[in-house]
Amino acid sequence: MDTFELNKIAGAVLFSLLVVLGVKNLAAYIYDVQPANPKSFVVEGVVAEGAAGAAPAAAAPEVPLPELLAKADKAKGEAQSKKCGACHNLQEGAGAKIGPDLYGIVGRKVASAPGFAYSDAMKKKGGTWTFDELFHFVKDPRGYVSGTAMTFAGLKDPQQRADLLVYLNTLGSNQPLPKPEAAAAPAAAPAAAAKPAEGAKPAK
Repeated sequence: MDTFELNKIAGAVLFSLLVVLGVKNLAAYIYDVQPANPKSFVVEGVVAEGAAGAAPAAAAPEVPLPELLAKADKAKGEAQSKKCGACHNLQEGAGAKIGPDLYGIVGRKVASAPGFAYSDAMKKKGGTWTFDELFHFVKDPRGYVSGTAMTFAGLKDPQQRADLLVYLNTLGSNQPLPKPEAAAAPAAAPAAAAKPAEGAKPAK
């Protein structure tokens, strides 16, 4: 093999090494990954770009119960009552099931349905099942009466609860009870008397 052939082989090998090194350096440049800052931490709830410093959206104001009852739908409430029917009877004289009879529940004394063994927590609660009491109890039974044996998770939607109460209010010999009245809107302040323009003479 002459010197020319050896030079060609050496040149090819050298060229191959240069290509490999070049590809390696190029890949390192393209996929450069900066090491993590050991002092950094995850920020929960990142604010979208352009919204930095924006105040959180205010929660929708709670609608008063009288307003919910005023626009409640009895038919929708009857549909909601099917959830109650798994544990309660809603027919007059049907008696207790897993839970007490709900016939005539609106306006009834708490823990007073005959033939049902109430929990100590419910007996201690006392009072009357008013619209307001039932409205809050049905939302979260165990949260409202700690220690109750009722396992229902609750009906979270306010209007659905109002619909249910309006329907329950039709069940019972002494029903329906009058719904609570909505609070009257505050009277508008009287408009201030217009002051005459400066320098103007009052009319006679």
